[in-house]
Amino acid sequence: MAEEKKLLHPRNKHKSRYDFAALVKHLPELRDFVKLNPYGDESINFADPSAVKTLNKALLKMDYQITFWDIPEGYLCPPIPGRADYVHYLADVLALGNGGIIPTGKRVKVLDIGTGANCVYPIIGHQTYGWSFIGTDVDKKAIQFARNIVSANPELSTAIQIRLQPNPNHIFKNVVKSTDRFDITLCNPPFHASAEEAAAGSLRKLNNLGKTKNVLNFGGQHFELWYPGGEVSFIRHMIEESLEIADQCVWFTSLVSKSANLSFIYTLLERAGASKVKTVEMSQGQKISRFVAWTFQDKD
Repeated sequence: MAEEKKLLHPRNKHKSRYDFAALVKHLPELRDFVKLNPYGDESINFADPSAVKTLNKALLKMDYQITFWDIPEGYLCPPIPGRADYVHYLADVLALGNGGIIPTGKRVKVLDIGTGANCVYPIIGHQTYGWSFIGTDVDKKAIQFARNIVSANPELSTAIQIRLQPNPNHIFKNVVKSTDRFDITLCNPPFHASAEEAAAGSLRKLNNLGKTKNVLNFGGQHFELWYPGGEVSFIRHMIEESLEIADQCVWFTSLVSKSANLSFIYTLLERAGASKVKTVEMSQGQKISRFVAWTFQDKD
């Protein structure tokens, strides 16, 4: 864990080991989940959904001043450090067009596709850089919980708007209005191609944690985990629809879980006429993640 965190983005607040004493001070209920691991270090059971959820609450309260955060049972409970990395690297992309200076404040507009019930990307982005966000999702329950988080934290309520995507077959259509303008979009797409593939992926995670029982109850809903055709199909659809709002957004981005999919994505972007394409790698120990960014706009 500590070795992995050394490779997080330099501005990531979570580069060091979790300070459980400080976290418990901010959220006393976390104390019930903190135990000594086989190495004699304080930790939690990362296969326990209640422990992971409570750790997230503590991290969001201590590092991002979020006093209320809650998600429904069975919904994706994301790892905060990895989510923060994506946001910090997005800031670096935005700095490219701003003289090397990261733009901050509400004038920076960001669109989060699939914000989920957790609303974590908008929280980190606004609390770190002051950006304004529109988060979208196809799941009505996720929308309600994300709105609850926003409305319960006054600092978020004037900067984050949550919109329902009424048609799961669309990505930007229906949720992007003609008057909207965005500096950048972000997306953590469902990368499995089917429910069976998603279940197999969860089983691998369980094996890595040394567990045998199914913990899909905190692994995510099907909209979060799989999409017909997998992430390539989702991103292809995203590229197609991004063309329709090419003049309303400077940068489009999406995480890509499998490096083998990059060449096909590059081909799709070339065919679509993207004027610039960037791939940004993010390292967390042995795990390498990445996102692809593209724009249809010229330098001016």
